[in-house]
Formats: sequence, C-alpha cells, structure tokens
Amino acid sequence: MYCPFCHKGDTKVIDSRLIREGNQTRRRRECPDCKERFTTYERAEISLPRIIKRDGRRAPFSEEKLRAGMLRALEKRPVSMENIENAIMRIIHKAMTRGERELGAKEIGEWVMEELHQLDQVAYVRFASVYRSFQDIDEFRKEITKLSRHAKRNQSKSS
Repeated sequence: MYCPFCHKGDTKVIDSRLIREGNQTRRRRECPDCKERFTTYERAEISLPRIIKRDGRRAPFSEEKLRAGMLRALEKRPVSMENIENAIMRIIHKAMTRGERELGAKEIGEWVMEELHQLDQVAYVRFASVYRSFQDIDEFRKEITKLSRHAKRNQSKSS
C-alpha cells in the first residue's frame, strides 16, 4: 500500500482489527519514510450473480432492492431488524454459493417467500400477492388456506 502523504510504495501495518461482524478489516499503517499514519479498510470482493428478469433482461444483483422488497412486505409487522438482516444474508449466501453467473428472478423470489414464510405469515401473503400477481380474492383465500394447512401440520408434528 502506498503512502497517501509522500507516495512511497511501501507502508507498514501497525494494527489490524476485524470490524462489521468480521466482514471487514481495519488496518492502521505507518509510512517508514515520512512517519505519517493512516487507516485503510479491507473487505473481500464477492461477485454476486446477475439476475435474469421475467422479460429476459439482465440486471446486477441488488441487495438494496432485496432489502426494500422484504421491508415493504414486513412493514408494521413485529419482526426485528436482526431477523430481517439474517434472512437477507441467507438469501445472499444462497446466491453466492450457487456458483452460477446468472440466476432467475423467479428463484430469488421463491427464496424471499421461504424466508418471509418463516418470519411472518402476513408479510409472506403480502409479498406473494405482488410476486404472484394475485388477481382476485380467491387467490388470496387459496394462499391463506395453504398457510393454515401448513400451520396445522406443524402443530400436529410438535404435539
């Protein structure tokens, strides 16, 4: 790393610390020539796959869009930000570990619905209604009936 003050090509690391839950490293450095100190931040660059939209267009994966969609579905619901962030991280992790250069938006949407199903059933139905383009009340009713059956199966398994 070059010195931002005297532009010499080599600096010395004095201290390194993990920050942001271990995703980033903060390094204090010192230039051996001018003795100035400065801080650098380092994080792994991870390439996420491109998203293939329903109409065939390609777009970069956007964590911001993912978060905005989930927050919209979870608006005014009793779910902690920690749980939401953990769900977002699980989706991103799935996308990264898939090993694909491109993923369909449909697959990402299904992952979001799985996470919302675990977090909050109302948010799940909200998201599903937009994602699956519900046209009438019957489609809502069918989805809620599926949720009720699933909840009853889970209750009978735990009894």
